[in-house]
Amino acid sequence: MPELSHGRRMLVLAICCMSLLIVSLDNTVLNVALPSLQRELDASTSGLQWTIDAYTLVLASLLMLAGSTADRIGRRRVFMSGLVVFTLGSLLCSLAPDLNWLVVFRMVQAVGGSMLNPVAMSIITNTFTDPRERARAIGAWGAVVGLSMAAGPLVGGLLVDSVGWRSIFWVNLPVGLAALLLTWRFVPESRAPRARRPDPVGQVLVIALFGSLTYAIIEAPHGSWLSTAPFAALAVIALLALLRYEPRRPEPLIDLRFFRSVPFSGATVIAVSAFAALGGFLFLSTLYLQNVRGLSALEAGLWMLPMAVPTFLCAPLSGRLVGSRGPRLPLLIAGGAMTVSGLLFALFEAETSNATLLTGYVLFGVGFGFVNAPITNTAVSGMPLTQAGVASAVASTSRQLGQTLGVAVLGAVLAAGVGASSYADTFVGASRPGWWILAACGAVVLTLGVVTTGPWARATAERTAGRLKREEQGPRRTEVDA
Repeated sequence: MPELSHGRRMLVLAICCMSLLIVSLDNTVLNVALPSLQRELDASTSGLQWTIDAYTLVLASLLMLAGSTADRIGRRRVFMSGLVVFTLGSLLCSLAPDLNWLVVFRMVQAVGGSMLNPVAMSIITNTFTDPRERARAIGAWGAVVGLSMAAGPLVGGLLVDSVGWRSIFWVNLPVGLAALLLTWRFVPESRAPRARRPDPVGQVLVIALFGSLTYAIIEAPHGSWLSTAPFAALAVIALLALLRYEPRRPEPLIDLRFFRSVPFSGATVIAVSAFAALGGFLFLSTLYLQNVRGLSALEAGLWMLPMAVPTFLCAPLSGRLVGSRGPRLPLLIAGGAMTVSGLLFALFEAETSNATLLTGYVLFGVGFGFVNAPITNTAVSGMPLTQAGVASAVASTSRQLGQTLGVAVLGAVLAAGVGASSYADTFVGASRPGWWILAACGAVVLTLGVVTTGPWARATAERTAGRLKREEQGPRRTEVDA
C-alpha cells in the first residue's frame, strides 16, 4: 500500500468505521426489535436466538477465509464485495415473509459482513504503520462499537414503535451505498506479497465445529438428549480434526503458530469471554425491559443508554491507554467492571431496583468500552504485516464466536428456567444463572489481563513474531535463489 497523507489516512479510517457501524448497528438495533419479532412472527426463545446467532455464526465461520482471501486477491476488492452483499442482505431481511426466511436472509447479510470487519482492520493496520498512531486508530474503531450501542437502541426503538421492525434494516442501505462509493474513490488497493492459499478442508471443519456446537446449545432445552447429542459429538470431532489437520498444512486457514504467543492466545480468550458477556447482556436486558417491565421499544432503548454511552466514551480512552501504557490497565478496568456488573444482577437482583439496574448497566458499559482496543492491538501487534488479515480475522472470529455462544448459552439457560411459564412471572429467577455466567466472563478478562501482559508473556510474543518472520522469509529467499 502506498504511503498516504495524514488526511487521506483519516479518510480511510472513517470509511472502514462506516462498515463497522452498519455491522454493529445491525445487532444492537435487532436486539431492541426482538419482542416485536416474537409477537408478529410468533417466535419462540430459540427462534429469537437463531435470529441473532444465524448472523454471528456465519460471520464467525467465514471471517478467517475472508481475511486470507483479501490478503491474496486484494483487500479493497473484497471489502467492496462485502458492502454489496451486506446491503443486499439488509434489503432482503426487510422483505422476509416469516421467521425462517428472516434467518436465511440474516445469513446472507453475514456473508457480506464477514468481508467487512477483518478486511477493514487489515486495511487500517497497513495504513497506520506507526504503533502509537495505529493504537489511536484502533481506539477510534472501538468507539464506533460504542456509537452503534448508543444509536442502535434509540434508532431501533423509534423505528420499531413508529414504522415496524422491518424498517430497522433500511438504515443499512444508505450507509452501505455511501461506504461503497467512498471505498471505490479513496481506498487504495493492497494485498499481501505472499498470502495463504485456500484451505477448503479447514473451512469445512470450522463451519462444522461452530454450527454443530451452536445448534446443540440452543436446542438442548427444547429437544431430547438423543436429538442434540449427535451435534455435540460432531463439534468435538470437528475440533479434534481441526487440531490434527491444520498444523500439517503449509498454509493453514488457522495458523496455530500464532497461539504460541501468550498475549495473542490471551486476546483470543478475552475476546470470546467479553463478547459472550455482551451477547448475553443485550439478550437478557432487551427481553426483561420489554416483556417483564412492559416498556415500549423506544423506552427500552432509552434504558440501554446508561450502558451504551460509557462504552462510546471509554473506547477511545482505552485506545490511548493501550498506546501509552500498554494493554494491562484497560483489561483490568474492563474485567473488574464487567465482573461487578454481573454480580450485581446475580447476587442483588439488580433488575428489581432502578438504582441498581442503572448501576449495573453503567458498569457493564465501562467494562466493555475498555476491552475492545487491547484485544485488537494485542492480536495484530508483532505479527508480520503480510499476515495482518489472518491475525485480525482470528480476533474478529473470536468476537463473533463469543457473541454467538453468549446468546446461545444464556438463551438456553433462560428457556430452561422459564419453561412453559410466562416471562413476567419467572424471568428474574430464571435469568440468575445467566448473570453468574456473565460475572465469570468478566473474571476471565480480569485474570487474563494480569497473566498475559507481563514480561514473560511479552517474551513469548517476541519469540513467536521472530519465528514467523524467519519462516516467512525463508521460502522467499529460496524462490529468489531459484
